[in-house]
Amino acid sequence: MVSFKAGINLGGWISQYQVFSKEHFDTFITEKDIETIAEAGFDHVRLPFDYPIIESDDNVGEYKEDGLSYIDRCLEWCKKYNLGLVLDMHHAPGYRFQDFKTSTLFEDPNQQKRFVDIWRFLAKRYINEREHIAFELLNEVVEPDSTRWNKLMLEYIKAIREIDSTMWLYIGGNNYNSPDDLKNLADIDDDYIVYNFHFYNPFFFTHQKAHWSESAMAYNRTVKYPGQYEGIEEFVKNNPKYSFMMELNNLKLNKELLRKDLKPAIEFREKKKCKLYCGEFGVIAIADLESRIKWHEDYISLLEEYDIGGAVWNYKKMDFEIYNEDRKPVSQELVNILARRKT
Repeated sequence: MVSFKAGINLGGWISQYQVFSKEHFDTFITEKDIETIAEAGFDHVRLPFDYPIIESDDNVGEYKEDGLSYIDRCLEWCKKYNLGLVLDMHHAPGYRFQDFKTSTLFEDPNQQKRFVDIWRFLAKRYINEREHIAFELLNEVVEPDSTRWNKLMLEYIKAIREIDSTMWLYIGGNNYNSPDDLKNLADIDDDYIVYNFHFYNPFFFTHQKAHWSESAMAYNRTVKYPGQYEGIEEFVKNNPKYSFMMELNNLKLNKELLRKDLKPAIEFREKKKCKLYCGEFGVIAIADLESRIKWHEDYISLLEEYDIGGAVWNYKKMDFEIYNEDRKPVSQELVNILARRKT
């Protein structure tokens, strides 16, 4: 079986695309990209997909072969270059993490059935590919608590296990796959479950000046790593609604802070005796390169220390690019760190 240790995300292709077009889907990721990833030393990719790629709202239950062909070809390329593939539903019927406030998935039985049926269909389609592919149920759930998420998750697992008893299933917790929320997941007795979390700490560093984040844009400062947040007191004074951020004052941004923030996932694994995976981590590309390299070096060293696989966000574009459009790395040193190559 292929390894799922050192991976990279393919965001922006068949998920979070700028335009829904055949030209984009045919050209954004090609075999050459997968070859580049394999040659760099990565052992798997995480492939986010949005449900409209494979199912239309006007024809529920009829799955589109033209859309499925993108998953198929990516899987074939991965097999050719001996890479694994984590298939991650980023946008589900009635749920997308960017629009969680208007989500209907957790209250609409029809959407829930549709969601489970998509995965049931995919389990049947890829039943003979379990040595190369794994399923990640849903990206970054945001709910008031884990109650409704647990209910749907258990329905999904039951449906998949009726078809395939040994497909690896990746399950994440609430609050954007927070390490802190793994403990609130329902207890699952299944040897083929991997518990998934995301890691973008410290946020004001990894998402500095991120245009889609209200708090990052409000703070709006360049942050270096290792380093320290500057001007939090003044920031809170001018933005009282962020008063809870006063605890960031005098915070040292370093490896030990990363270790502290990773600790809830480690404690969960120790109690559960389970496998862990970090499906997303990374630093926005506008951060200075030296800081990006150092943060990734520290975080990867922690993943290695605790024997956790993961996939960096993101291969190209999406504001976190590791490679440019010509498949050239922004830094070979950074790629070597991410691919866990000893130099």
